[in-house]
Formats: sequence, C-alpha cells, structure tokens
Amino acid sequence: MRDPDTSGPTPEPSGPARDPYRGDPGARDAWDERYAGETRLWSGAPNGALVAEVAALPPGRVLDVGCGEGADVVWLAGRGWDVTALEVSGVALARAAAHARDAGVDARWVHAGLVEAAAGLTGFDLVSAQYPALPATPDAAGERALLGAVAPGGLLLLVHHAGVDEATARAHGFDPDDYVGPGSVRRLLDDGWAVEVDEDRPRVAPPGGAGAHHTHDHVLRVRRLR
Repeated sequence: MRDPDTSGPTPEPSGPARDPYRGDPGARDAWDERYAGETRLWSGAPNGALVAEVAALPPGRVLDVGCGEGADVVWLAGRGWDVTALEVSGVALARAAAHARDAGVDARWVHAGLVEAAAGLTGFDLVSAQYPALPATPDAAGERALLGAVAPGGLLLLVHHAGVDEATARAHGFDPDDYVGPGSVRRLLDDGWAVEVDEDRPRVAPPGGAGAHHTHDHVLRVRRLR
C-alpha cells in the first residue's frame, strides 16, 4: 500500500484541514448553510449499507467521500481503518472532527471537492461514497476521481438512493441526472474491474436525520483488479 501522492492537498491528522479550501465555493457555501441551519443534520449512526458491506473486511486505508458529520469515519476508525475524510463543508468537517475526538479515534481531514483533491488521493483499499452529491460533468471527472482513488485489489463502494421519482425530484429543483450515480460509474468500468454487488435493496436507516424517508438503496461495489 502506498501513501497518497503529495502533489495534491495534504490531509491533516487529528483535526480539520488547515489548508485553503480547494473546490467550488458555491458548493461549499451551500453545504455550510445547510449544516449551519441544523444542530445535527444526520442521524449520527453509520450508514447501513457501509456496515453491511464492510464489517467483514480486513481494515486498511479508506477514503470517506463526503464524510458529513463523521459517523462513518468514527465507525471505520473504531474498527482499525486508517481513514481519510473528504468534505466540502467546513461546518460539517469541524463537527466530524469533534465527533472523532469524542469517540477517541483519529482521521485525516481534507477540506476540498473530490475532483480538485483527486491528484492527492490515491491508493486506497476502500473508497466509500455514501449518497455523494458529486456533480456530473461531460468528461466524467467525478466518476474518474472515484475510480482513480482505488488501489489495485481495492474496492469502491458507491451507495445512492433507489426508487427516486425523477419527475417529482425535478419538480422540486433536483435532477438526478445532474449528479454522479452508480450507472455513470458502471459505464466507465473496463476489464480491470470486477463488479461484486450491483443491486437495489431495502435501506437500513436509523431514525432521525435528513434522508430518513428514503426506503431503498442502490449498492454498487466494484473491485479494481490491477
């Protein structure tokens, strides 16, 4: 296993990143506003699909894409994973770091967008992207950044809400086609990847927190062969 390429943003141990934010300021500000409007936005429990897919794996280096308030970070670090946590919201990142401190675990924190940080985020045994809000682009930059972060032999675990009524979502100003999803990642896979899980399943959702109304997940787990 190799350390991340140092040409990108340097992950900070034990607290929020002190490097200047790298990414879309509009995305940062929008997510900061959303987090600042709530004492706690999410449930505080790890994502059910992550627990189901990862609990039996040996720990290694993991990238948590869009770590939010840090519930997955704490769960992973508590099981021996070496965690790098990426987040566009500085408000969320500060909460995640406090959550980790309270739990007595450590992580590296990167305040950046995935695409902007991609050059420095490579060689992970697991890349976990739980319901990420990654904008879709014509060059598939988000999808390529997710895949590029995985080490040979490693896994990408991408989880999205399934069964979303697209017409209703668009009527409320959200177009699923504007974001990276399992289908757009799957289309980039070549014979250097093996699909291990690609399915809809009932969602194991803890009570409380935004998104608790969603009932099903789409889980894509792919392994990099070389």
